Amino acid sequence: MSQTSKNIAIVGSGLVGSLLAIYLRKLGHAITVFDRRPDIRTIEFSGRSINLAMSNRGWRALDEIGIEEEIKKIAIPLDKRAMHVVGKPMYFQHYGEEGEAIWSISRGVLNRKMIDLAEEAGVKFKFEEKVWDVDLPAAKLQTGETEKGEWKEYAYDLIFGCDGAFSRIRHKMQRRSRFDYSQDFIDVGYKELTIPANSDGSHKLDANSFHIWPRGRFMFIAMPNIDGSFTCTLFMPFEGDISFESIRTHEEARTFFRTHFPSVDQEIENLAHDFFKNPTSAMVTMKCYPWTYWDKVALVGDSAHAIVPFYGQGMNAGFEDIFVLNKIIKEEGDNWEAIFQQYQKKRKPNADAIAELSYRNFMEMSSKTADPKFLMQKKIEKRFAQKYPDKWVPLYSRVTFSHRPYSEALAIGNAQEKIMSQIMDFPDIEKKWDSDEIEQEILNMLP
Repeated sequence: MSQTSKNIAIVGSGLVGSLLAIYLRKLGHAITVFDRRPDIRTIEFSGRSINLAMSNRGWRALDEIGIEEEIKKIAIPLDKRAMHVVGKPMYFQHYGEEGEAIWSISRGVLNRKMIDLAEEAGVKFKFEEKVWDVDLPAAKLQTGETEKGEWKEYAYDLIFGCDGAFSRIRHKMQRRSRFDYSQDFIDVGYKELTIPANSDGSHKLDANSFHIWPRGRFMFIAMPNIDGSFTCTLFMPFEGDISFESIRTHEEARTFFRTHFPSVDQEIENLAHDFFKNPTSAMVTMKCYPWTYWDKVALVGDSAHAIVPFYGQGMNAGFEDIFVLNKIIKEEGDNWEAIFQQYQKKRKPNADAIAELSYRNFMEMSSKTADPKFLMQKKIEKRFAQKYPDKWVPLYSRVTFSHRPYSEALAIGNAQEKIMSQIMDFPDIEKKWDSDEIEQEILNMLP
């Protein structure tokens, strides 16, 4: 069904806001994007990013509007994890089947590109324009320099809030009766650090791997950029023995990196410098419902469902919101109330599922990836999955390399975990992990 052209505002020029703008523009709507921040293309990107991992869901959303190949030029495929475990040489864990990879992409580089593509499509951007209030029933925005100063009012047919976990648009919706809202911070923060390229522009570590240094309560990760550098992230508790609070001087920072991450000791000076230069950021899971107001306002991406970054699915989930919304639009035409109702009903259970999976994956990445029992379990699962690909798809592959709903991945993942916990209790499992007996046991337990 085609649509009547509407005058639409999008609040937030991040990845989700700029992709949604391209989609809606291609459907023939007039689009204006507001952002309180300056144009990201004109400024140095501020050290607050975790490099993005684009996977199948994200690529499908880009492919749908014909920009997948364009974006692949600024991304690097990673087909494995490189594990830097204490007391062991570095080793690799491949992600999926042959040819399956997640793609490392710099948030700043991608965001600039998406804004360029949106402008080429005819989207108007209003940077450094702060939205202070929104009249939900009338779809009007009030913007101004300061909260106390003079405001300008703009009237639209529809407004989309793509303004992140602390969304201004959602803030207004929260005051409505029967609006459910929760936010949950974890006691671990993160800090962005950099490993620069070699003098010839090459990467200092394997360029097609997602590097992880798991250390229990804290961990360090590194993802490659196309300029030869790595964007690294240190995840660590805010307070306690080993924490952001406990490292106060350059010398303490140097000692910390030297002690816990000896494989990057030639980078100690850079890392210690970045440690004090870049802010320590918090991570939040935010849930709310409903995501829409009448046929006037809808939340998309983090403003509806912010998640912790440990499954690399925040951007992918936001892009999938847009892909699903677009499909519903094509079925429902001009009935925006029906579009919004279906959109939130379809996406909410999946947003809750990926929030849960992301939280669990933090526990897995930081402590279990170095645990021999966990690695044994993964070996058994992998062997079984290769033999019976129609009976067992590992949870990671369901989330990362498929388009099936997140809620389905969570349910099947829970069932698989139940089976594996029984298998791991078998006497002598270390000796007979690859035996016919174990294989038969798994087959018997499968529904």
